[in-house]
Amino acid sequence: MSEFKAGNFRNQQGSNGPDLVGVTTFTSPYYFVPPSGTTADRPSNPVPGMLRFNTDIGRLEVWRNDHWATILGESPTLDGGARGVFGGGLASPELLNVIEYITISTLGNATDFGDFTNTIRILSSCSSSTRGVFGGGSLPAVTVNTIEFITISSTGNAQDFGDLSATKNQLGACSSSTRGVFGGGDAQIALTNVIEYITIASTGNAQDFGDLSAAKEQLTACSSSTRGVFGGGFVSPARTNIIEYVTISTLGNVSDFGDLTQARSNMGACSSSTRGVFGGGELSTNIIDFITIASIGNASDFGDLSVSKSHLSACSSSTRGVFGGGLTPTAVNTIEFITILSTGNASDFGDLITARGQLSACSNGHGGL
Repeated sequence: MSEFKAGNFRNQQGSNGPDLVGVTTFTSPYYFVPPSGTTADRPSNPVPGMLRFNTDIGRLEVWRNDHWATILGESPTLDGGARGVFGGGLASPELLNVIEYITISTLGNATDFGDFTNTIRILSSCSSSTRGVFGGGSLPAVTVNTIEFITISSTGNAQDFGDLSATKNQLGACSSSTRGVFGGGDAQIALTNVIEYITIASTGNAQDFGDLSAAKEQLTACSSSTRGVFGGGFVSPARTNIIEYVTISTLGNVSDFGDLTQARSNMGACSSSTRGVFGGGELSTNIIDFITIASIGNASDFGDLSVSKSHLSACSSSTRGVFGGGLTPTAVNTIEFITILSTGNASDFGDLITARGQLSACSNGHGGL
């Protein structure tokens, strides 16, 4: 065994401390400072258990064999838990600009958060631990390429972030702690296979990431801290059961993941750091599927929503998934929840302020953080 030697220590007052030789123990009433750096600075070949402070997200993280897991600590919300935010949608025959929120760890009805710039539906969203970002969608008479953001732990109206590369709606979005990824959608003239990305902590226009396997709309997405997973959607002339994924920190085209248990579109999707969950969708169904994000393979049955519905939206904490709104085909205000790491049917959570479908949701506690 090699002998350990260390010297040139200083105490808190700056005076000389002892040299250390051989096996040594010490105690301190003060603190230990781990290595730190940005997400981009993460070591390329970490060993299991490596601990560091990520300066981009302001949290400790540990390497768990195949991904960096965030050590959550306190959650940056006003009321002590991860917060889910629901925005926009169709409350037939009206479109909504309303944004509302819930505390995911509790039960209860949604509370008013603020407003989007315009009434809007069939938009998509992603988020970091601080910001929610909403992109694309349709106003009463036109499809847009606008991106807006909110600070999730506060309340207030959305602000301009930048633009997507083209006007589009019915796209899918997911994120890591730093990067948001938008894929597919209806770009008015035709469906698109384009994937683009943003840096959530900044503002600016989206940039090219790569391509989906086919041009598609009405898809949905979820993520771990490393992988973004796109599921289902409509690929002319039919709905699809295809699941595909990207590595969020890189650029490039999707790779095949597997299949949903049923071809469908307009689902809600959410995730923990390890498991992705897809619920509801068209043709009207109450099915909930799950996948293990770090692997590849077909989805498995999780349980059922309370009723068959499509055009719903979902968000999550590290343990709980929440599905809100949707069309049955009548717009509903129902919110229900699941425990992501188990299986079983959804349970009642509370209600949205307004019954709506074609809305979008995100949170500051999802599996990509």
